[in-house]
Amino acid sequence: MRALLQRVTAARVSVAGETVGAIEQGLLVYVSVARDDTAARGETLARKVAAMRIFPDAEGKLNRSVGDVGGSILVIPNFSLLADTRKGRRPSFAPAAGSELAKPLQEAFVRAVAQQGVGVACGRFGADMAIESVADGPINILVEV
Repeated sequence: MRALLQRVTAARVSVAGETVGAIEQGLLVYVSVARDDTAARGETLARKVAAMRIFPDAEGKLNRSVGDVGGSILVIPNFSLLADTRKGRRPSFAPAAGSELAKPLQEAFVRAVAQQGVGVACGRFGADMAIESVADGPINILVEV
């Protein structure tokens, strides 16, 4: 699994003009499931994301997690994070899992994040989503397990 974390002061996701998920301070997390991923990898990724120390402490050092600052996580399913761009100009999405594997693992990831005690909202799997965010920092971290 691969996740792109963006520290935000606010983020929301809409489907067909309707807001389906929104957070204030926290992390906007795009998550992609690979063909060989497992539920165990999703749980590991969820723990890592929730514990990632990318928020500043009183001295301005990145020592606090999203939970430490009372933030939330907005999870966006995003198969394109696994695009293979090594050849040519058209990305290959072959490494990404099909929806029959990706959707349940994505849902398990969301549940595992919630089990870390962090508020979680999410986009809609397979939908055409519009995402709005206010980047904070900017801080963007790519995480793989």
